[in-house]
Parts: sequence; C-alpha cells; structure tokens
Amino acid sequence: MFQNILKLVMLELLLFYGVADAMTRQQLKNSGKMMKKSCMPKNDVTEEQVGDIEKGHFIEERNVMCYVACIYSMSQLVKNNKLNYESVIKQVDMMFPPELREPTKAAAEKCKDVVKKYKDLCEHSFWTAKCMYDVDPKNFVFP
Repeated sequence: MFQNILKLVMLELLLFYGVADAMTRQQLKNSGKMMKKSCMPKNDVTEEQVGDIEKGHFIEERNVMCYVACIYSMSQLVKNNKLNYESVIKQVDMMFPPELREPTKAAAEKCKDVVKKYKDLCEHSFWTAKCMYDVDPKNFVFP
C-alpha cells in the first residue's frame, strides 16, 4: 500500500513540476527522501552505508547494492528486472533541472552497457550508479 501511495505522490510531483518545468536539484533530492525512507529498511541499510552515495561513497555490500536497485525501481527506471536506459532518459527529461539534463544523459549514455556485465538488478544498478558518479561527480544526483 505504501508503494501505491508513493507512486501517487511521485505522479503528482511529475504533473506539478512538469507544468511548472522540471524540479530544482534540491526539489529532486527532497522527492528522493521518501524513496530513501522506504528503501532503507527494505534492504537493511543504515544512513552511514548509503548517506554519502551522492558524494561517491559506494560501499560494495549486497544490501547497499540492492538499496540502489530499490531507489531506481521506485524511480521507474527498471523494466524486466533491468535498469532501462530509455526510462532513465525519459525521467531525466521530465524531472531534472535544465542544467543537469545533458550532463546526466551523457553519463547515462557512457554507462548504459554496465547492465550487460552483471548478473542481477542489484549489481548492475549499483555499478551503473557508480559509473555515472565516476563520469560526472559534479552532476550526479542520488537520494
């Protein structure tokens, strides 16, 4: 039930900000807080483990990897149990502020084949996020 409520809230955010243009970086981060609060207990991670992912602190532990996958799943970036490049581009175009769109899409382009190197959603989500951070740390956004 919580996921349904969260999806409705995300849809409302999309509709509201879609009309008024994309979110600012801070609004984007704030909208991610609900996803973070949902994904943290589901994956048994602490703030110490996941709180600095946006700053490039990627802890190579299974629960952290699955936390990243949870965030991407809730962001509707996953199709058929794989991170989907087209969905990433679509969400970036709809949600991201103009100054982050092109850099984020360029990083996604450079990292889109990471999914082929790993066997499951948790691993390829984690390594894709890390790749995107490594490509462009200044413009990387993660809740």
